[in-house]
Amino acid sequence: MAYQSEQELENNLVAQLVKGNFEKAAITDVNSLRDNLKKQLSKLNGFEISDNELKQIRNALSKGNVFDKAKTLRDRLQINKDDGTVGYVRFLDDDFSKNHFQVTQQVTVEGHYKNRYDVTILVNGLPLIQIELKRRGLELKEAFNQINRYQRHSYWAEDGLFQYVQVFVISNGVNTKYYANNRKQSFKQTFYWADVENERYTELTKFAYEFLTPQHLTDMITKYVVLNETDRILMVMRPYQIYATEAIIERVAEREVLQANNQPIDKLNGYIWHTTGSGKTLTSFKTAQLLTSDSKIHKVVFVVDRKDLDYQTAKEFNSFMKGCVDGTDKTKVLVDQFTGKEVHYKEENGERKSSTKAKGGKVNLSRNEKLIVTTIQKLNHAISHKRYSKRMEPVKNQNIIFIFDECHRSQFGETHQRISQFFTNHQMFGFTGTPIFAKNAVSKSSRKYTTTDLFHKPLHKYTIVDAIKDENVLKFNIEYVGRYKKKDSANEVDIEVEGIDTKELMESDVRLEKIADYIIAQHKRKTHSQEFTGMFCVSSVPALIKYYELFAKKKSEGKHNLKIATIFSYAANEEDPDADGLDEAVLGEVAEPQAAYSHSRDKLEQFIGDYNEMFSCSYTTKDSESFYNYYNDISKKVRERKIDILLVVNMFLTGFDSKTLNTLYVDKNLKYHGLIQAYSRTNRILNEQKSQGNIVCFRNLKNSTDEALTLFSNKDAKDTVIMPPYEEFLKLFNKAFGALLAIAPDPDSVNDLEDENQELEYIKAFRELMRLKNILATFADFTFEDTRISEQEFEDFKSKYLDLYDKVKTNTASEKESILEEVDFELELLAMDVVNVAYILQLLGKLKQAGTEEEYQYQYKALMQTVGGDPNLRSKQELIDKFIQEHLPQVKSAEEVDDAFAAYWEVEKERATQQMAEEEQLIPDNVKALVERMIFSDQEPLREEIVATMEKPPSVLQRKKVIPRLAEKLKGFVNTFYGGM
Repeated sequence: MAYQSEQELENNLVAQLVKGNFEKAAITDVNSLRDNLKKQLSKLNGFEISDNELKQIRNALSKGNVFDKAKTLRDRLQINKDDGTVGYVRFLDDDFSKNHFQVTQQVTVEGHYKNRYDVTILVNGLPLIQIELKRRGLELKEAFNQINRYQRHSYWAEDGLFQYVQVFVISNGVNTKYYANNRKQSFKQTFYWADVENERYTELTKFAYEFLTPQHLTDMITKYVVLNETDRILMVMRPYQIYATEAIIERVAEREVLQANNQPIDKLNGYIWHTTGSGKTLTSFKTAQLLTSDSKIHKVVFVVDRKDLDYQTAKEFNSFMKGCVDGTDKTKVLVDQFTGKEVHYKEENGERKSSTKAKGGKVNLSRNEKLIVTTIQKLNHAISHKRYSKRMEPVKNQNIIFIFDECHRSQFGETHQRISQFFTNHQMFGFTGTPIFAKNAVSKSSRKYTTTDLFHKPLHKYTIVDAIKDENVLKFNIEYVGRYKKKDSANEVDIEVEGIDTKELMESDVRLEKIADYIIAQHKRKTHSQEFTGMFCVSSVPALIKYYELFAKKKSEGKHNLKIATIFSYAANEEDPDADGLDEAVLGEVAEPQAAYSHSRDKLEQFIGDYNEMFSCSYTTKDSESFYNYYNDISKKVRERKIDILLVVNMFLTGFDSKTLNTLYVDKNLKYHGLIQAYSRTNRILNEQKSQGNIVCFRNLKNSTDEALTLFSNKDAKDTVIMPPYEEFLKLFNKAFGALLAIAPDPDSVNDLEDENQELEYIKAFRELMRLKNILATFADFTFEDTRISEQEFEDFKSKYLDLYDKVKTNTASEKESILEEVDFELELLAMDVVNVAYILQLLGKLKQAGTEEEYQYQYKALMQTVGGDPNLRSKQELIDKFIQEHLPQVKSAEEVDDAFAAYWEVEKERATQQMAEEEQLIPDNVKALVERMIFSDQEPLREEIVATMEKPPSVLQRKKVIPRLAEKLKGFVNTFYGGM
């Protein structure tokens, strides 16, 4: 049976949309697009738009980037009408029935190249949904890559109207996904649509029936595409996030109806069970934002349980809507927000601090929005302290919606009851990835509350099994390290941390040193040569101090160069009546008895001193604000990969998200929600290289892990959540190698592949081999001796793979069409080692020191293979080889290699600049200035900047060919002489 062609797929989709109330429009070029835009905007705005008025509209629409245009789409545009009056033009209505939907296909736009887009959905004449199709049997990722090419080549051209696309849809007929128009997005951030039970609509016809309807698209664009102000990008919500938001809004509406009819309104709260890492902050923001538009609601209060999360959540909320949240640094400020008193804030060093009389810094007036973000501790203080409770009296009967973040943590004490009793007209909603059930309930009192007791029924569920199935979070690779035997027994035993003898064993100096040595030995492997970071959670503050000092001692002895930082709770701050205290929340693990550690604060002060020295800071525990800033700075540096291992007891094991963290070392008893929360620090999606979250357990937590997964998913969850063992991946790797050999029996045979179709099969086969090797390499047991391929043979196949990548880059620069252009080579899977100029110089030094010809040839081959096997260094291979052949023999000693290579590199850089200038008739000084800007900004050259380097600017027609070619040359020059070095 023949495959359904891409054209058939496209025609069938258009026919389906026409049946679904989309007008079929014959729009195939920019001129017809503009004519149609004029007609549709006239219809939407209720007056005939003239050519002069359209010119003003086009001028406004052409300004800015994708983010700016998304804001323009949602605003009204003021224009000067031909009759002398002022008019306002809107581009979109919240009511889908007032928008006009059209579908067209094969619109042609010419930018750097002439591109034809598959299917476009126009809303009021603007292209807001773009659909890219590939025939059945092709990888879905090829459609994603095709859109990326359009974004580079033509979406910006001709008024940039296609930069108004809000949502992309990609499909090969069998699989269909959607995502926001966001150039920073990777294929990992594309989503399936699903029903409320998370059953996916993958097939294109079913997807179109559910997703591509006028009402749904209007809701997606007006409600569920979020503009992130901090990163200036578009984000789109996933189906489970939307269902949760709508469930809470419906629950509020249900209560309002009952209130209006004077009916009982008890037990109309609810909670959202969405697994850790699934984007609860975005869901809660959108829920809160939509609720604030309800005139019947007085305030929407988002409650977290520590000041660090207050800061973090307020920052995230403000990224979704700038200025929508005022941080509540003092209880007085919180009371002012509740009562409507004006609150000011000041900005210092990029941080926002609330006060009623801000002095210094940039002072602004708060917007007094309905939305408040605060901690549960501060909220408790506001309603129970005599100093504030009287001022809170007027609002206690107001209609207030409370949304509790991480409601598994601190909602189970007297504070929650106190809030419920003080506010008489409230509704409460909780978000949690790990609800409290009877089995995992913990309480200091006789009564053990569950999440259902406090928040009533779950309104929507999305478990870790759902998230892994959807590829929204990663699986865990769990390794158990360490075996113990009882005296006079040959049998290994499971260690439970109970009893004095066991505790003595688990905290013995010998054991802790062995664990520290293991982490030092394995950390590079686990984190792909420190491409990622790790966290180490331990049982107690005394154990943490021992570990920290062990790592510090070994670093001073030259046994590692890891950057290790720590933070832990030492005591409540008694001095500040508004302080939240620094005690950590109960995480649900079985707490071990912990003796008072009198000088723990002194030790923390000492460790912060090490941090200050490492990063040129001045944090301290002596000031609560400084300590919280220390917390925030550590958070930032872990995300930026400036800290290799963060050593903690409880802090950071919940509520902390870092996509760059991939490994958790565990020397601590964890159970139920505490275990899932801790493990989930590692499983955020980032890129192809981050294939799983690594959990290295130095205690036997297997039964606890199985119990936790059963409680929060189902009894079969571990098969979905936990990666298969090492032996299974070996089988898969060897099978993938067999598939590669069927295409290319040896590396040299890659040269003999007949056409690009065979080359494409080789690329896919080796890419799969790389993916599996990427996973295998994180296992401590991995060695090529266990596989069917030698390390040398793997490197040779890799070189051929990179040769094909270079071929595609050359074809792209010369405008030659290639079916390989749409393939993602996933080069991040090759970035396994830190290869930079220091490393290259080290290898050159070894080469200079070679005592025999045999050793010289060995070192030479190793060096050239290292350079040729790294995507960032391949462009330098010829230059490095030239240095070895022509200059290294004249260098007197290994110690002089550094200076000789630096001098050589500068000469070659200047020569290459002059050569490029002569070949392309460029102005050398202008080229140098542009290159400096590219390096400084880490951005591609702009068209006008390239033109400024030319001795004779080309005509408009010539620019379309010349500028892309020169842009590739300049990027190649920067990559050769600056990239990876």
